[in-house]
Amino acid sequence: MARTSLKERFNQGLLILDGAMGTELIARGIQAGACNEYLNIDAPEVISDIHEGYLNAGSDAIITNTFGANKYSLSRHGFADETTRLNKAGAELAKQVAGEEKYVLGDIGPSGDFLAPLGAIKPDELRDAFTEQAGALLGGDVDGFIIETMTALDETVIAIEAAKSVTDNLPVIVSLSFDKTGSNFKTMMGVGIEAAVSKILPLNVDAIGFNCGTLSLDDYVELTYKFIAAVKEHSEDTVICAEPNAGKPELVEGKAIYKVSPEDFAAAAEKIHSAGVGIIGGCCGTSPEHIKAVAKKLK
Repeated sequence: MARTSLKERFNQGLLILDGAMGTELIARGIQAGACNEYLNIDAPEVISDIHEGYLNAGSDAIITNTFGANKYSLSRHGFADETTRLNKAGAELAKQVAGEEKYVLGDIGPSGDFLAPLGAIKPDELRDAFTEQAGALLGGDVDGFIIETMTALDETVIAIEAAKSVTDNLPVIVSLSFDKTGSNFKTMMGVGIEAAVSKILPLNVDAIGFNCGTLSLDDYVELTYKFIAAVKEHSEDTVICAEPNAGKPELVEGKAIYKVSPEDFAAAAEKIHSAGVGIIGGCCGTSPEHIKAVAKKLK
C-alpha cells in the first residue's frame, strides 16, 4: 500500500506538529546563542532525542533543526559554507527518527537581515540562499517545507518561490509571527493579517498560519478567529496552521521562562482547533509534555 503523501494528509483531519527546539536544547545544557543547526553534525544524538520525544508524545510530523540554516544566519557563526551539509544532515536525522509512519517538514526561517533598501541583501541573493537551503532539505528527503516566523512580506514571498523552485510535488506551509497592536495583530514589520493573507494565498501555498510572537494564550485564540476570517475571504479550503508559544515568557533571574502548563496549552489548542485550524504544534516554551497534552485532548 502506497504511503499517504503529506499533501494528502493535510486533508484527512488534524495534523499535530512538534513543539520547540530551542528551549529543549537549552534544557539539555546547550548554550543560548550557539549555532543550534551545527548540532545536526556535532551532536546528532541530542537532536534525535528531541525528535523522538515529540514523536512519542503524539506528533504526526516533526520539523527539522534547520530554522537558522540559511547562509546569512549561519555566517554569524562562521558556518555559511556549511549550508548544504547542515540542512541535509538535519533532514536525514529527522527522517531516520520519523520512519515511514510519520512526516518531516524542512524548516526555513528568516535570514535575520533586511532586503534592500532597508538592508544590504538583494532579492536575487536572498532567493539563491533560500533555494540552496530548500534544495539541501529536499536532498535529505523531507516530506514538505515550513517557512515560519516570517515578519516581512517581501522575504516571505522570496522564500516561497525558492521552496517551490526545487520541487513541484511537496507541500509548503507558510507561517508568520504576529504581535498585538491595540485590537489588531501585526508582524514586527507592520504587516497585518489581511495584507499577509491576500499576498500569500495567490502563491498557491498548501497551508498558511502563525507561530511565535509575544502573545498570551487568549491572544492566540483571538488571532485564530481573525486569521480564519481573513483566509475565508479568499479561500474556503486552505488549511490553516497554528504554532503558539507557551504564552508570554517571564524574565526570571535573567532567563526567559515559559510558565504555561501543558493542560492550559492543550485547552487553548482545543479552542484553536475547534475554530477551524487543521495543523497545530507549539513554538517557544512548548515541550513534549505540551504536545502530549494536545494529542490527548484533541485525538
